[in-house]
Amino acid sequence: MKLAVAFRRKLGNFAVILPITLLKMKVYLDNAATTPLDPEVLKTMLPFLENEFGNPSSSHQFGRRARAGIETVRRRIAASLNCTPAEIIFTSGGTEADNMAIHCGIFDAGIKHFISARIEHKAVLSTLERYADRGLIKLSFVNLTEVGHVDLNHLEELLREAGERSFVSLMHANNEIGNLTDIHAVGTLCRKYDALFHSDTVQTMAHYRFDLKELPVDFVTASAHKFHGPKGVGFLYARNPSQLQPLIVGGSQERNHRGGTENLYGIVGLGAAFERAWAHMDEHQRHITALKNKMRKLLEEQVPGIDFNGCANQSLYTVLNARFADCSNAEMFLFMLDIEGVAVSGGSACNSGATTGSHVLQGVYGMMKNTSVRFSFSRFNTEEEIEYAADKVRQLCPVPA
Repeated sequence: MKLAVAFRRKLGNFAVILPITLLKMKVYLDNAATTPLDPEVLKTMLPFLENEFGNPSSSHQFGRRARAGIETVRRRIAASLNCTPAEIIFTSGGTEADNMAIHCGIFDAGIKHFISARIEHKAVLSTLERYADRGLIKLSFVNLTEVGHVDLNHLEELLREAGERSFVSLMHANNEIGNLTDIHAVGTLCRKYDALFHSDTVQTMAHYRFDLKELPVDFVTASAHKFHGPKGVGFLYARNPSQLQPLIVGGSQERNHRGGTENLYGIVGLGAAFERAWAHMDEHQRHITALKNKMRKLLEEQVPGIDFNGCANQSLYTVLNARFADCSNAEMFLFMLDIEGVAVSGGSACNSGATTGSHVLQGVYGMMKNTSVRFSFSRFNTEEEIEYAADKVRQLCPVPA
């Protein structure tokens, strides 16, 4: 109370909120949007922020050490993914990597028919729609099941009836409802019809193991900030990088695939985060899965009328998308949770400020009046946080009309 009194003298009655605020737990459950930087990753980055500042393209010792840092990361990621270092191209993140793959399909491979789904991330969907609007490609959308999975029979129909070579772009895990796509089955169909296959794996890279030599995929994408690395850096895997012309021109960096001085400390951070995630993947999966299951159980027990979006049996273990009954104060629900210290989202962070609702939920379920909340978890979350968040949801949840 002494602290509140001291502040009241300066701020008046506004200071009375201070002791209450200090007592609230801060729970971050929006890890599908971004994850907190691992402190150990930061330690790895610091030397490259402070001392190893050379331009990787310079031939002197400062540049050579910087180049060595980048190439070490490239080799280690390639070894984990069972591909060659030449097939890993560092980018500014998942969006650029997705754009590079699509650009390659159109302008390097000369493909005019693209197949995707209406619930893809906007990095893919908006890019394809833009090229389709300009008349550069024909865009087909694969049907979805009632819970949002890709209809593989319809996909094969689209490939068979295309009459030309196709490019298929389907994400491994949906970033809003968490549905996992069987990308091995999709890739096998693509091989059967000589189609190129690109999968946005931003939500799953470093959360699941990939053997890219065996997986029938031509492009996959990654973003470091989805697995406790820094923002602004990611990579594209390209099975045949020799055919990949740069999306960004202006230099011969990244083996002539991407112009511009490399994000040295970002790449080093990506590598450190990837290695830590890869080494402890099984442990992290068990921990996060237990948190997700606990949250689902608590919500089912405590919140009337709750349901869940997506497929429970074939789902990303870091994402739980809950649907609440019709209510009169739906637009305030996320705001009230935030006031109580619980950070969640209603969908993709890339749609911040949009008023049209989730294109994913609309694509699967049609126009929805219900309030949907995405809870997404990380290895840094605790059971205590889950219990606190579930209790706040119970207190604030919309009441069925």
